[in-house]
Amino acid sequence: MGGPAIGEPPDDITPDQLRARFEAALDGHEPAFERFFLFRFFGLSVSYGPQTCRVDFPGGQLMFNPQGSLHGGVLVLAMDVSMGHLLTNEATPGVTLDLHTSFLRAVRGPGYAQARFLRAGRRVAHVASDLFDDQDRLCASATGTYLLLDPPSDGSDDS
Repeated sequence: MGGPAIGEPPDDITPDQLRARFEAALDGHEPAFERFFLFRFFGLSVSYGPQTCRVDFPGGQLMFNPQGSLHGGVLVLAMDVSMGHLLTNEATPGVTLDLHTSFLRAVRGPGYAQARFLRAGRRVAHVASDLFDDQDRLCASATGTYLLLDPPSDGSDDS
């Protein structure tokens, strides 16, 4: 199948390459962590550290806005994925109740979002994610509130 593989930067992508990328992302996608369509289509990858989750993204013109930088929605996607995957890896899946984002500088290429817990209760978790460009400059910051879908029964705080 022609075109860039999942995870490769889609710079100067041709219509045929874009179709191939779409088909590759669609093939085998499922509503599961690291398998859902947008994760695969945008070429995201995930790694975990102690109480952290990092989501790398390739950037590229496919994701640009008319001003020549990565679209804010792509940046928010990377930060939300980092926070959601952190929850799932360290606790339990959750659903986003609230997400607040501040954009600090334009991103014009690859980068990564790094999530960490602010506070995790029994039913609700507060998580933050910082997004950096390929020069490790802080470009955006987000905080999210997540409802835990399968709260632990360990007697921890109720909020």
